[in-house]
Amino acid sequence: MRATFSLGRLAGIRVGVHWSVLVIFALILVGLAQGGFPEAVPDRPVWQYWFASAVTAVVFLVSLLAHEISHALVARRNGVSVDDITLWLLGGLARLKSEAKTPGAELRIAGVGPLVSLVLGALFFGVAVLLAAVTEDGLLVQALAWLAGINILLAVFNALPAAPLDGGRLLRAVVWWRTGSPLRATTVATTAGRFLGWALVGVGLYLLLVGSALGGIWLVIVGWFIIAVATMEGGQARLRELLGGIPVRDAMTPDPVTVLATTTVGEFLADQRYRYRHSAFPVVDDSGIAVGLVTLKGADAVPEQERAATPVTRVMVPAADLPTPRPDDPLARLVPDLEAGPTHRALVLDQGHLTGIVTSSDISRVTSWLSSTSSWRRRTL
Repeated sequence: MRATFSLGRLAGIRVGVHWSVLVIFALILVGLAQGGFPEAVPDRPVWQYWFASAVTAVVFLVSLLAHEISHALVARRNGVSVDDITLWLLGGLARLKSEAKTPGAELRIAGVGPLVSLVLGALFFGVAVLLAAVTEDGLLVQALAWLAGINILLAVFNALPAAPLDGGRLLRAVVWWRTGSPLRATTVATTAGRFLGWALVGVGLYLLLVGSALGGIWLVIVGWFIIAVATMEGGQARLRELLGGIPVRDAMTPDPVTVLATTTVGEFLADQRYRYRHSAFPVVDDSGIAVGLVTLKGADAVPEQERAATPVTRVMVPAADLPTPRPDDPLARLVPDLEAGPTHRALVLDQGHLTGIVTSSDISRVTSWLSSTSSWRRRTL
């Protein structure tokens, strides 16, 4: 899930927003302005309902951000670096670069999110009660009460013991602690996630049949998302287990064909070395330091009349936006970075110098070989 636009950095962590957040905002805005608020506090000017609904929706999104920031900060304190945070249709997503090293760290990282939502819910509720006692502004009290309820609901829902919810990570931490096997713990959590997802889909379909279209569709979407992510997490866990102990150098293509940073787009496209075999090439400076990756697709997008004067550095993906592992780094740790990267490629660097390139196809090749080898070994034992 990549952000559509960036909000900058918060506590040193990149924060972005996916376009689908507009769906959440619109649902809250319309639902409160045309339903919840007029029913609870009638006879107010229409603009007040819409203004209060818009502010409430924004504060709710800030609450989601606080939930995800708490995960990121605790993860960082436990030695797990964080790539970024993205707010999207079904809430927020903090993308961690690696897994927690111990069940205790997993427990702390997962547990802080629902705890923050619960504390926010209690705070909103407390302020609503105080304001109700000293003011007659029922609209403000209703907005705070709604925020209290939605944050408490968010905390409870996220605490359900099923991946990819926070409760699924809590369940994983407990099973990991009891069994000593992170793979088995992930299997239990993702199985629970798929069960919960299908249950939500079933309830959503029932609501559709009885005429509750909006609630039914929403539950089906949430359930389907949980099933998809739980299945993906289970597959990634099995892949990490399979790739355990394999270094990046065993999967990379060594000494790839490179493009000098001074090369123009026209020269790049005309050179026969770059027209076959591959669709992307590392870009290096005169010292052999990797500065980025240029793709044929990106170069082809440059208007023909501008290619002679446009250097490849202008259309390349900068090295800072690409995974850049070292040759001896674990290959399993590179897999999620490749999947999330803009080109699904990684530049393998040794003290800044390019030594190889890894693609998703290279991972598939190694995985197929390991799988066939494991199958052969099981048949011969």
